Amino acid sequence: MRIEFPNAAREDFHWTQALLRIGSAAHNDLVLASGQAAPEHLRIHQDRRGWVLQVLPSADRIHVNARPVREQALLRAGDVISVGDCRMLLRSDEDPTGRPSPQVSGQGRCTVALRAVAGPLSGRVLSLEDGLELGSPGHCPLELPQGDVVVLRIFWERGQLWLETLRACERHPLRVNGTAVQKLALLPGDQIGVAMHRFVIDGPGMQPEPEIVMAGPWPQPLPEESAGPTSEVWWLIVTAAVLALGIALVLLIRF
Repeated sequence: MRIEFPNAAREDFHWTQALLRIGSAAHNDLVLASGQAAPEHLRIHQDRRGWVLQVLPSADRIHVNARPVREQALLRAGDVISVGDCRMLLRSDEDPTGRPSPQVSGQGRCTVALRAVAGPLSGRVLSLEDGLELGSPGHCPLELPQGDVVVLRIFWERGQLWLETLRACERHPLRVNGTAVQKLALLPGDQIGVAMHRFVIDGPGMQPEPEIVMAGPWPQPLPEESAGPTSEVWWLIVTAAVLALGIALVLLIRF
């Protein structure tokens, strides 16, 4: 994962370890200015859920995609973390332009949707079955700072879901998982970002069908196994032996 500092003359920060410490003290992995962060401000660690941000007790609350976070928050590539006046954009190491995209049948498209997770449209779920245009009048408007305009189109082509910029804005580039793009085939779980807007692709129909493995035939039971448990067989043998001994004693006494 990488951290990019938008509108700041600072190089990207790259990390691969499972724990990242951020603060103004020198022992942190990523050191911020003392006027921006507490000595130990936050941690980002990885667990089974993904990347988790933890605000430390000595720090003020921070913001993720302009939303305040007091304790913890789940992160994904494309999120913006704000600590004081420092903005940090999480960016995936993977180049999204060179990845394969799944083929989706017409029936599977009805389950694909665009979920707004941050920005003025937060909470809305938009169907992508017939495609979608964002930012153009009469469709789904995108409010941007200072009246800027960005127009995006999400469409199907040969069974693949594509995203392209119809009208770009230099101050607010289109990003997928934190990487600036112009046109890209989308995958389920991708996060699309423009300014303060964040959208996630929900696509159960884009996921490959699980392979069903047929179980092999069960082995035929042996005759002694179908006769009953081993303890039951021994009980019958002992009972028969006792009966035979009793009959022999009766015959011996009579004669």
